[in-house]
Amino acid sequence: MPKLPRLTADDAEKILFKAGFEYVRSKGSHRIYQNDNERFVLPFHKGKILHPKITKTLIELTDGNL
Repeated sequence: MPKLPRLTADDAEKILFKAGFEYVRSKGSHRIYQNDNERFVLPFHKGKILHPKITKTLIELTDGNL
């Protein structure tokens, strides 16, 4: 399996919007996005790289369309 891309929260947010997710709400530094019946919680820390598990989940939700 190839290496996962290194994404920031801004990059991940752009991917979510492109995949049809909508911003629902935020709680602290976490933003919640929803698409029909799927929900994704994104820890939003400016300039920091997301954990690989979060990136992997994001890729699975968006069907690999980065």
